[in-house]
Amino acid sequence: MTDSVTIVEVGPRDGFQGIGPFIPTADKIAYLQRLAAAGLREVEIGSFVSPRALPQMADTPELLAACDGIPGLSPRVLVPSEKHMLRALDNGARFPTFVLSVSESHNRNNVRRHTDESVAEYLRLVATLPQGTDIRLDLSTCFDCPFEGRIPEEAVIALLGKLVPALPGAEICLCDTTGKGEPQQVERLFGMAREAFPQVKRWAMHAHDTYGLGLANVFAAYRSGVRIVDASFAGLGGCPFAPGATGNVATEDVVWMFHRMGVATGIDLDALIPVACDGTGIPGGQSGGRVRAAMTAACG
Repeated sequence: MTDSVTIVEVGPRDGFQGIGPFIPTADKIAYLQRLAAAGLREVEIGSFVSPRALPQMADTPELLAACDGIPGLSPRVLVPSEKHMLRALDNGARFPTFVLSVSESHNRNNVRRHTDESVAEYLRLVATLPQGTDIRLDLSTCFDCPFEGRIPEEAVIALLGKLVPALPGAEICLCDTTGKGEPQQVERLFGMAREAFPQVKRWAMHAHDTYGLGLANVFAAYRSGVRIVDASFAGLGGCPFAPGATGNVATEDVVWMFHRMGVATGIDLDALIPVACDGTGIPGGQSGGRVRAAMTAACG
């Protein structure tokens, strides 16, 4: 294999956050251990948010501490505001992900503030980021918004213009929050972004499979030069703040596709499949994907 991609496992955050019955912390740690053992090194383990808004994420500090005992695991955490970013850093986070939306309507619904307010918070944060801390910027609703519909590419580029100069070395992810993006749109937007901001070296794609285009959109991003891809084991997920959005593209599907293409992921698919199978049985979870059922009768 001459090419490679990095898969960021987001199941423990995006996959778990909308599940009602609380998943015991010990069970979450066991999933992190098994995912790491399968070769998934970059894992979004949870988010620092209000426990009233997302009770499932209340144990993220405990999970972050437990990651010190999981060899090879690089834990990431999502933060929606300056206040929660500071909490994350105080708890030892070394790879936080700051999220804001291109759409003002979604940003207000998600983080209760105007997009410009979130931009100002991000700019303050990166100006004082502790040494040795990496950061990722997630731009939600880059392709479609549940409240405003299809998002013009120019709006995404304009927002990036406010954010990129502050820290060009950040990892920047364009997110298809509702799953309504389509491959031509994905390839076009990433092409525009990479041309406008050549100083950014780490672009990422976050796809949802609401309309069955998640894997096609991952491939479109790859064709446009993206080499970092989010995915969720068992296809678990769905944004609680984007009505109608269902699960993320399944990690096992993404791995299978890239391996068939001759693209290395560093992930042991045979070790991942049992984890994905168990993920489908989490009470209250919403799973998706096809590869695990094709590879084993245990998840028929």
